[in-house]
Amino acid sequence: MSVSVVIPCYRSARTLPALVARLTSVMRGLSVRHEVVLVVDGSPDDTWSVAEGLARDVEEVRAIRLSRNYGQQNALVAGIRDAKLDVVVTMDDDLQHPPEQIPLLLAALEGDRLDLVYGVPHEEEHGVLRSLASRSVKACMAGALGVDGARTLSAFRAFRTRLRDGFEDLAGPQFSVDVALSWSTTQVGSVRVRMDERRHGRSNYTPRLLVRHAANMLLGYSTAPLRAASYLGFLAGIVGLLLGASVLWRFATGDTTVAGFTTVATMVALFSSAQLIAIGVLGEYVGRVHGSGMGRPAYVVRERAGSSGVFPDAPAHAGAVSGADER
Repeated sequence: MSVSVVIPCYRSARTLPALVARLTSVMRGLSVRHEVVLVVDGSPDDTWSVAEGLARDVEEVRAIRLSRNYGQQNALVAGIRDAKLDVVVTMDDDLQHPPEQIPLLLAALEGDRLDLVYGVPHEEEHGVLRSLASRSVKACMAGALGVDGARTLSAFRAFRTRLRDGFEDLAGPQFSVDVALSWSTTQVGSVRVRMDERRHGRSNYTPRLLVRHAANMLLGYSTAPLRAASYLGFLAGIVGLLLGASVLWRFATGDTTVAGFTTVATMVALFSSAQLIAIGVLGEYVGRVHGSGMGRPAYVVRERAGSSGVFPDAPAHAGAVSGADER
């Protein structure tokens, strides 16, 4: 087994040296061919300088600098498409994903039973609001998008590199790596791993951004919103018929001789709301089709650092992966 570790980097100048040191130590201990791909996503601090220095000083490290900030998912895709080895491991740059837990992911991939493995924390590492938003996004993917095992999704994952063939032609500014991977395999599993506290700064994934990410996934990878708009129109029609029947009945029984303004206004508001929501949802789809037709890129690579080589072959120790510490 050979491994490419892909790490999207943003405002991580302070954590990258320690992360790369621990990561290379773990991978060398496993005696497997490996490379570390650092994708700097238009970070405004010194992250590129640090990544470039690591690529220059550490044989296994390569660095890719995107021309601007495209977002974590797009940076991940850039690194995944650049990976050269048999298995891709993705992880965050903030030391919340301990490199020492990677052997657990790799052990789960041994054999042919699984193609994709997620690292699920023993304990939730985020606050209440963030955790609730994260669970909502996963529930959305499980229900609306039909992604198997969506409730165990994590940014700490390992999968066979060949799965990227399933989204080779995917383009445009909106990406979801997990949805794209679900197109390539249903052999998905998970393992329990330890997660650490964030060392520096705070996460850019606020509840608001997670909700926006869920909306992007729904509108970009599912027709569920269009169906929901149809159901909404149908429901508004039923309500309108009931209100109309009520007005006619009251007129026939002599309760009123003039249709009330409140009833008419309510009916107009209901139908107008349903129409505007349906037009808005349809407009989102048309806008995305238009954006894709313009050829807007998912990312643009500005420069690279590091050699294209990887850590040379070494004799694998028996049980080196499967016998990893599960701390």
